[in-house]
Amino acid sequence: MGEEGADAEHQQPNPDTEFTETPSNGAYSWPLVHYDAHPYRTYHFFKQFRTAVSNPNNFLKGVKWSPDGSCFLTCCDDNTLHVFTLPYDDSISYVNTCASAPDEDSYVANLVAREGESVYDYCWYPHMSASNPDLCVFATTTRDHPIHLWDANSGQLRCTYRAYDAMDEITAAFSIGFNPSGTKIFAGYNSTLRIFDVHRPGRDFEQHSTLQGNKEGQSGIISSIAFSPTHSGVLATGSYSQTTAIYREDNMEPLYVLHGQEGGVTHVQFSKDGNYLYTGGRKDPYILCWDIRNTVDIVYKLYRSSKDTNQRIHFDIEPLGRYLGTGGQDGLVHIYDLQTGQWVSSFQAALDTVNGFAFHPFLPMAATSSGHRRFGGLDDFQENMDLSGDENCASVWSFSCSSTLDTSSIIESGN
Repeated sequence: MGEEGADAEHQQPNPDTEFTETPSNGAYSWPLVHYDAHPYRTYHFFKQFRTAVSNPNNFLKGVKWSPDGSCFLTCCDDNTLHVFTLPYDDSISYVNTCASAPDEDSYVANLVAREGESVYDYCWYPHMSASNPDLCVFATTTRDHPIHLWDANSGQLRCTYRAYDAMDEITAAFSIGFNPSGTKIFAGYNSTLRIFDVHRPGRDFEQHSTLQGNKEGQSGIISSIAFSPTHSGVLATGSYSQTTAIYREDNMEPLYVLHGQEGGVTHVQFSKDGNYLYTGGRKDPYILCWDIRNTVDIVYKLYRSSKDTNQRIHFDIEPLGRYLGTGGQDGLVHIYDLQTGQWVSSFQAALDTVNGFAFHPFLPMAATSSGHRRFGGLDDFQENMDLSGDENCASVWSFSCSSTLDTSSIIESGN
């Protein structure tokens, strides 16, 4: 399933230092997760996304776990964002509520935040912790609106970050991302990046053009932003011009511009060791792997079914950094080994497009979101809206492990 380039053999990612199963502090042992075996569905949600009579085709557009692993955030086409907290019993073990009522939602969202227009992008504050209400926030950017910072507990709007164009009118960011320290919000616009100080809401920002004076650089809408997890001060931005650029965070100096995506880039993500970058695009069936130390050639390509959709299809890398999971139009989730670029396994997560996939930050779990816009004629409109529980839905999946998982110690360490 994975296509290697001519020189891919000696360029394969080899982040061996990431795969230790026992942390240096000895607090707990990582379980050996079997990604080659099919996971089982622990939680499932679909009914609460179909409450509006005016929008029976409401579908999900992505899912993201909170950094502390206590909850996950979904985004819907009806401009709402739902926060689902993992349920735990008195022994601090997660409760499987899916098997008992397969035709019902596992539980109701703890919070529903409503935006005024279509949501372009959203992200968690990197130091979010459920035990500290001051840090329990996430940011959104929507059409014709400024960037909003939401309280994930109360649903209240904390503050806004506003960018203005040459006509002194508010212009919306197409992508957003916090830097690893959580002090700044980087926002992508058309051939422009704006940087806001998190502690100074309002209209103050730094502005950097992604184009040089000679028109070289990265043009088009900046659609995705990602930072290296190694705190190396490097970030990557994807553009609808089918390019990915890498910058230094301190002075926004452009380091590389990568060409090779067949469609507009919709998602970029660094490997856990920061040496590799993975990019995916719309109407493009391949995720590309780049070695940022040698960007001449693509290391390898990972296949997914996405050549006929303009949707963003998010992928994710598991906590130890060896495996990548991605959805597609066929409803399948594919797992790849990043050391070899080879396909490991796949499982049916939904009956329509799986546009969101996210590994839990420290438990052997993953969350998926699915759905797409359906267009029906007058005669078959009702038939097209008669969806099953495996369409336009969100699920949490648990992977099997070869060792006993001490959930309480992991949760304590994660917080």
